[in-house]
Amino acid sequence: MTPATLRITRDTFLPMADVTIRELRNQGGDVVDRAVRGEPITITRSGQPVAELRALRPPLSAETLLTRRRGLPVVDPDALRADVDQLLDPSL
Repeated sequence: MTPATLRITRDTFLPMADVTIRELRNQGGDVVDRAVRGEPITITRSGQPVAELRALRPPLSAETLLTRRRGLPVVDPDALRADVDQLLDPSL
């Protein structure tokens, strides 16, 4: 197994361990256990990344989503538009 490398994944930098297809075949249970514990893993074939393995996140409950929504700041749409227009050409 090669040491963890840095890859861009889902707009986030995550250290990912490389596992060859052979290692996945021979030690599949151990590799999946590592993913379940939160370690993102890149599967390689001939040294080239071909897939990523990571644990699934459980879906968020409606209560959790509503709690997060209540914590968001209030946005003034006119002020937001003015800020965007200052940064970008308004004719776009």
